[in-house]
Amino acid sequence: MEEQEMKFNIGEIITRSPRLETVIMVERFIKEKSGEFKKTELFNKLPKKIMWGTFNVILQYLYENNKIGMDKNGVITYIWNPEIARKFITRKRY
Repeated sequence: MEEQEMKFNIGEIITRSPRLETVIMVERFIKEKSGEFKKTELFNKLPKKIMWGTFNVILQYLYENNKIGMDKNGVITYIWNPEIARKFITRKRY
């Protein structure tokens, strides 16, 4: 999958710090619907409405922590894999 650069524009829009339950809600929704929606479609399909700026802050957090990615068509995919992460954490370092 070819990855596209994600743009968040959080400096240009009104943002608020999201609550933990909101971050978890967005992350779970992306995980369940992985590879189905582009950014705006995903925002419109969320189970609870949140502000666009807050949504962008959450996406930036998930992207910077390698939990989501975006393909060349703009579709957001959940890429976090705890099994692989555990292997990296427990491997011997030389």
